[in-house]
Amino acid sequence: MSTLKRFTLALCGALACGSIACGSIAMAADSPHLGKPISEADIKAWDISVLPDGTNLPPGSGNAAQGAKVFVDHGCNQCHGDGGKGGSSNILVGNPPLTKDGIASNKTIANFWAYPTTLFDYVRRAMPWPTPHTLTDDEVYAVCAYLFAANELISPDQVMNAQTLPKVKMPNHDNFIIKFPDRI
Repeated sequence: MSTLKRFTLALCGALACGSIACGSIAMAADSPHLGKPISEADIKAWDISVLPDGTNLPPGSGNAAQGAKVFVDHGCNQCHGDGGKGGSSNILVGNPPLTKDGIASNKTIANFWAYPTTLFDYVRRAMPWPTPHTLTDDEVYAVCAYLFAANELISPDQVMNAQTLPKVKMPNHDNFIIKFPDRI
């Protein structure tokens, strides 16, 4: 039997018995020994998804004044313009009607996004470009507070944290049609 067939059988066996989920695979003696088992700690470091209800938001907090400083210090204004009002990348602030230009309408945080937690998740995961995942959780909360305040969704002095952020009322929340509601 070839090494590839033995490895495939060992992998299928590991999948069937669930041993991959717990981080160990019984490999054939002549397997190529590629990769390494993944620990729960390894997975936790990358398990940063935040759900719409706020599940998995980390500890920390920030306000709009702190966020304005982070926005400039980390170069967010270089792509999104001063105050997030337009640059080479998406406009973040403003509430232009989505019906004016159809599909080409500017989609901002205030006129398009359905959940406030999406902003936290996206900023933490993908910003600032080109150094994503470099902001602290406090800095991400602060940037969110800054952008929510700039969009007049919260007062400028409101603190964002794991309890307050999911409660921000998004103007377009009720205008999304769930494509597969039975999968939720």
